[in-house]
Amino acid sequence: MLRFKSLASGSAGNATVVEATDGISTSRLLVDCGPNLKTLLDRLAYAGLAAETIDAVFVTHEHSDHIGCASQFVRQYQKPLWASQGTADACFGATDLLFDTPRKTHPGPLLHIARDTQTIDVGGLCVTPFTVPHDAREPLQLRCSDGARHLGILTDLGQPTAHVLENLTNCDALLLECNHDADLLAQGRYSPFLKKRVGGAFGHLSNAQSAEIALALNHPKLSHVVAAHLSRQNNRPELARAALAEALGRKAADIAVADQFLGSGWFQV
Repeated sequence: MLRFKSLASGSAGNATVVEATDGISTSRLLVDCGPNLKTLLDRLAYAGLAAETIDAVFVTHEHSDHIGCASQFVRQYQKPLWASQGTADACFGATDLLFDTPRKTHPGPLLHIARDTQTIDVGGLCVTPFTVPHDAREPLQLRCSDGARHLGILTDLGQPTAHVLENLTNCDALLLECNHDADLLAQGRYSPFLKKRVGGAFGHLSNAQSAEIALALNHPKLSHVVAAHLSRQNNRPELARAALAEALGRKAADIAVADQFLGSGWFQV
C-alpha cells in the first residue's frame, strides 16, 4: 500500500511524507524539511508519526523553504539524507549569494548523492528522482512507488519538459504545484524582478501550466491530484481547483489543496 500526506506546503516551508506498507513492514520517506524542527516534529506528531519512524529524508533543492531543518533533523535522528550534488554543494558548501541560503552544518556520512533517473531504495519504497527547470543548482523532483502504485511529486519548476512528463507517465496520484494565477501575479505587489522570476521558465508553475501537465498525465487510474505550493499572495485555492478540475474533467471538490499550515490529509494511492 502506498500513501502520502503533505505536512506543509508553501513559501514558509514544505514537507511531505510518503509511506509504503507491505503488510509486514513500513517504509517512510520525508520529502523536504522546510519548517523549523519544532514545527516539523509537531506536524509529524499530528500525522500520528514519530521522527524515529522516518527512514530517510530527500531534499529536492537548496531553497530555504525546502532545506529548512534537514541537516539538523538527520543528525539528531541519524537518518540518511539524499540530495543532488548541486543541492549538497549549495547547502553545505559556499553560501548561495542569489538567495542568501545560510550555510548548514554538514550531515557528514549521512549525506548521499541522488542522480537523475537513478532509483533509490528506501526499504519497500522505490524513489526515482528527475531533473526539473528551476532556479536552483541541481533541483530534482520525484516519482515514488511501492512496486504497484506510483506517486509523482512535482513542485518548484518553471515549465514542464518532455523529461518531466516522461518520468511521471502513468502515475496513480500527483502532488502538483499550482503556485500562482497569472493575472494575480501580474497585478500583485511583487517587484518586477520577482514577478519575472516567479513567472519565468525557471520559476514556478501557474495554474494554467499545472492544468496542462495534469491533462498530459491524465489516465483512467489517476486517483488523486493534490494542488501544492500555492502562493498566499498570488493564488487562491478555488482558482487552482477550478483549473485542475477543468483539465481533468472532474468536479472542483475532487481536487484537494495542500495548505501552508495544515498540509493535507492522508491519501491512499
